[in-house]
Amino acid sequence: QVQLVESGGGSVQSGGSLRLSCVTSGYTYSSYCVGWFRQAPGQAREWVAFIDGGRSAGYADSGKGRFAISRDNAKNTMYLQMNSLKPEDTAMYYCVADFWCEGGAVVLRPNTHWGQGTQVTVSS
Repeated sequence: QVQLVESGGGSVQSGGSLRLSCVTSGYTYSSYCVGWFRQAPGQAREWVAFIDGGRSAGYADSGKGRFAISRDNAKNTMYLQMNSLKPEDTAMYYCVADFWCEGGAVVLRPNTHWGQGTQVTVSS
């Protein structure tokens, strides 16, 4: 059974930083993509960053230049370093595995795995 467990969320002031972690179990990194999504109250879920099977990273415009995604296979852990945080970054952040991410487009698969989420709140 695949499990994704996020941690590292919290409350910070605008301009601050957070590093989110996602520990995976029962999952083998493959040619599919892994990454982070977020959802703010009343808004649609959106992808934030991903790593594809070749270890190339992609970022939504909202996080380019501020966010960095990385993966440590030995620790079965994925990270999202978030710097220069803004109030509009406030959302529940989800670790997600097994989706397509070609050409910057992100497409969920029927068996895409999700974590429970970790809340990020940025105050002005």
